[in-house]
Amino acid sequence: MKKLLITGASGFLGWHLCQLAKQEWEIYGTYLSHPLEISGIKILKVNLTNFQELKSIFSDVKPTAVIHTAAHSQPNFCQTHPEESHAINVIASCNIAGLCADNLIPCAFTSTDLVFDGLNAPYQETDPVCPVNLYGEQKVMAETGMLERYPNTAVCRMPLMFGAATPTAKSFIQPFIQTLKAEQELKLFIDEFRTPVSGTTAAKGLLLALEKVNGCIHLGGKERISRYDFGQLLVEVFQLPATMLKSCRQQDVKMAAPRPVDVSLDSSKAFALGYQPLSLREEVKELVNSDRS
Repeated sequence: MKKLLITGASGFLGWHLCQLAKQEWEIYGTYLSHPLEISGIKILKVNLTNFQELKSIFSDVKPTAVIHTAAHSQPNFCQTHPEESHAINVIASCNIAGLCADNLIPCAFTSTDLVFDGLNAPYQETDPVCPVNLYGEQKVMAETGMLERYPNTAVCRMPLMFGAATPTAKSFIQPFIQTLKAEQELKLFIDEFRTPVSGTTAAKGLLLALEKVNGCIHLGGKERISRYDFGQLLVEVFQLPATMLKSCRQQDVKMAAPRPVDVSLDSSKAFALGYQPLSLREEVKELVNSDRS
């Protein structure tokens, strides 16, 4: 079987990717600080910021392809820990592209919709990047550095992602649901827009990009929605008490990292290749069903 190396297997997206890809690949998943077991997958503890460790993984495993999802992906953390986040988000990413180039194997990388400033949505792959926070800046540096080292890299700009909690990671909806179930106040932005997809859909997009894309691709969903409207959708589909769901604006919440207003992605290039996100309502309904099973 072909061997796929997935970095960040303990992360939300990495875990969903492992579940999906193991049907067709022999999977080697890496983690650093959150040990886990996934049936049928070889899990390796690796510090990706240590080049010797990274190099030996390539020579030991001899992967036939790599999907690099490992990152410090919390904008507020990156803003307050610039060096630590730069090491994994930029340096390790460029090194991975270099090693894939040396071995002439396909490489897909998870970037972000936060490479944009939010003033000219929806964004196509050809639109100029202009991040407003350090996390977005680091992802731009990684995109540029990886494509310089290995032009065949599939740089996948990911939207906001949601889905079932994994053994080592949650998506943003778990705390939302918990707060509403406890009938505590949940304030969500009415002035921040994204094009979300589920972790499973995002994983399908990454596997498609690995096979079909060189350069940049957007893997957003088909609907532009605010955080508040997404909260309302959760209330409706999960039948949660709605009285404590309140609207607020970005300026009402103090955060370390500035946030763009609207980084909705135009993903028609991916749709044309066969990337098919469901409607948000369908995606959320599937979560309810998996909760009950």
